[in-house]
Amino acid sequence: MALAFMVEKIDDIPEIQRSLYTEVDGKYRLQVDGLEDTTGLKTALEKERQAVKDAKAASKLALEEAMAPFAGIDPVKTRALLSKFDNEEEAALIAAGKVDEVIAKRMAKRDIEQQKLLEAAKQGEQTARSVADSFKARVLDNHIRAAAAKAGIHPFAIEDALLRARALFTLDDKGDAIQAGSDGAPVLGKDGKTAFSPQEWLEAMKETAPHWFPAGGSGGGAGGSGGAGAGGKTITRAAFDALSVNEKPKAARTMVIVD
Repeated sequence: MALAFMVEKIDDIPEIQRSLYTEVDGKYRLQVDGLEDTTGLKTALEKERQAVKDAKAASKLALEEAMAPFAGIDPVKTRALLSKFDNEEEAALIAAGKVDEVIAKRMAKRDIEQQKLLEAAKQGEQTARSVADSFKARVLDNHIRAAAAKAGIHPFAIEDALLRARALFTLDDKGDAIQAGSDGAPVLGKDGKTAFSPQEWLEAMKETAPHWFPAGGSGGGAGGSGGAGAGGKTITRAAFDALSVNEKPKAARTMVIVD
């Protein structure tokens, strides 16, 4: 029968074998030559294991205490939320609970960006309007030049005719040269049906401004009587510009505008 190496009670060992055992820490161990006593080593190992357990428990407790203020916060959602902020300053404000300040900064930044867009749009609109006005002026001048050529106006009088015509005529939606009344509707010509045109205006100017036309080029002629070239009525440009829209056509037909 094999001998037990360690027993709790000496009575558990046959009396004849009890002399082979020695008491160690309240237990009885078999005395064996050449066998190293590992009791101290086991004790140290147990203490080390207990120390590790205690350290883990303390670390867990410390971690729980550190995480207590963040209980209920989803780290994934929080990370996604913070990624939406522009810089560390906003993230710091959010962490400090200053959400209103972040919103105010965002709104101010948005207002600045919108103002820039608005100014850019206005600038674009002004540029487009300037281009459109320039184009309309050129088209109107072409209408006047064409009417002047048809009326036989003297080349030296073209610029004067253009200057006066620009104060009388504009372009309608179709691009035709018309004279608009105070209500925006076209002023009708002699026939009472069609709009008063540059051609009709220039025909009338043969009487009021005969010097625009070469001698013998019109009924009034350069030396005709009663015309502006023969001592007819004149009106200054400032006075002409001060006239109403309805008064200007009559003044242009019966008077010579002088600077």
